[in-house]
Amino acid sequence: IREHCSWVHAKEKDDATQKAKDITRISIARACRLQPLQEIDLPVNRTAVVVGGGIAGMTSALSIANQGHEVYLLEKDADLGGTARKIHYTLDGMDVQAYLDDLARTVYQHPSIYVYTHAVITEATGYVGNFVTKIKSDRGESEIKHGAAIIAVGADAYKPTEYLYGQNERVLTNLELEERIFNGDESLKSAASLVMIQCVGCRQEDRNYCARICCNQSIKNALRLKQLNPQMDIYILFRDIRTYGFAEDYYREASDNDVRFIRWEPTDKPQVEAVESEGRPVLRVVVTDPILGQKLAIDADYLALAAAVIPPVGARKLAQQFKVSLGPDGFFKEAHVKLRPVEFGTEGVYLCGMAHYPKHISEAINQAYGAASRALTLLSHDTVTVSGSVCEVNEKTCMGCGACISACAYGAIEFRKTKHGPKAVVNPVLCKGDGLCNAKCPTGAIYLKHFTDDDLLYQIDAAAGEELFRNLRNDQKHGDVPIEAQFAPR
Repeated sequence: IREHCSWVHAKEKDDATQKAKDITRISIARACRLQPLQEIDLPVNRTAVVVGGGIAGMTSALSIANQGHEVYLLEKDADLGGTARKIHYTLDGMDVQAYLDDLARTVYQHPSIYVYTHAVITEATGYVGNFVTKIKSDRGESEIKHGAAIIAVGADAYKPTEYLYGQNERVLTNLELEERIFNGDESLKSAASLVMIQCVGCRQEDRNYCARICCNQSIKNALRLKQLNPQMDIYILFRDIRTYGFAEDYYREASDNDVRFIRWEPTDKPQVEAVESEGRPVLRVVVTDPILGQKLAIDADYLALAAAVIPPVGARKLAQQFKVSLGPDGFFKEAHVKLRPVEFGTEGVYLCGMAHYPKHISEAINQAYGAASRALTLLSHDTVTVSGSVCEVNEKTCMGCGACISACAYGAIEFRKTKHGPKAVVNPVLCKGDGLCNAKCPTGAIYLKHFTDDDLLYQIDAAAGEELFRNLRNDQKHGDVPIEAQFAPR
């Protein structure tokens, strides 16, 4: 009544009242037919697995281990740290490498955290509280039994194919530019001009999302270069500057330090070519200035590209192994953006860091604590109760076609051999009650408890309202049909 009546018909009180009566009558019709559900209590293995050894993964692993639980931390590379290993400082001056080294040292020294490097997950099975993950790592093949899992595999950086990247050594990505600044590259520090191009590889048809961190990265590098060489001409070619929060102050600081910002439109992208100017090779960047309404030609010594953050390699395979969802952009998708922001639809599996979406280090750390907190609500109990609203199969009408098995995203249905051939059987622990199998079954043999065909048909019949009551009472061919007959499926 609240969702479908009160909120949407606040100014139509009489009609809203009638609709509320209809909703109530429909609900009662369904409630009359409901059968009791049997919830299932499962034992909980109080160990956790964290997939990904970046800042988010290490933070969540430490948070869980500090509460007295064993944690297996799986990292695909030789060292912990992930993408943060390529970042040396943040916009507000944080020493990333010092923070990262301290975090990794704490992880390695923690007695309850077991680190597996060069780890590859070969199989993940089980259900909430009782998962089994098989891996290959530098320790060999291992089988880990655990009650919860946290996905923190991070993200990758897009390798540009545009703007002469890979063809000219003076065309860099933001990460490569930061590395040269940190290492004190003399040719870079003495450069007369540098151009940065934003939104390279994202906010376009095949990758239609904002990488979020690029604007901060470019302004961070521009400010650092201005400190090293105040005379350097720096241009940032952008579509929209998104230095949200307090980072807006650094945007103003960059403008005050003569960093020039020029907007470009996706229909009129900057053009880059390598040319000779005054006897020296330069990168000529041509862009339309929206204020002047004319094209500008900027001769730059270096060109830095704000390359997109893209989903990690192997994300789809990992999603299939843990039976979790990916969003339309290829990143891991949370169960609900507001109500369950660090959980998946699959119970017992949680999410944090850039595997979820591009985000700054502080945001990844906060989300890592959130994911650890949600995992601990499970691991702190000896048992967990799962819903009884699951699917069930009527063996007599099941024809063993397997349509329901291919439709189930959670692997909850399998064949059981009987004297009448293979029949589908639902594992109620794995079933999430999404009902996809119901729609696929050609014989109606599989049904979802509390959402059976009879339940829904009774609701439809009740929606006909009092008119149906009168018709049934006045219809002579029904004789003394009781009033409950309105609920009978037609």
